[in-house]
Amino acid sequence: MLRRVFSLIVAALLIGMYVLTLIFGLMQDPRTPGLLLGSIAATILVPVVLYGYQRLYRIIRKE
Repeated sequence: MLRRVFSLIVAALLIGMYVLTLIFGLMQDPRTPGLLLGSIAATILVPVVLYGYQRLYRIIRKE
């Protein structure tokens, strides 16, 4: 049950980051390039970090 809740939270977080990336890409503001790059970086880094935590948890839990 906890795993499903965590999965839904992560999915909502990723969807939110995709929506923000789209909004930042359409904005007409001088800060847009920085916001867009930050959003794209977070879209890539957050799943990678979560995957790393999951792998470490599985390794530590087995011992």
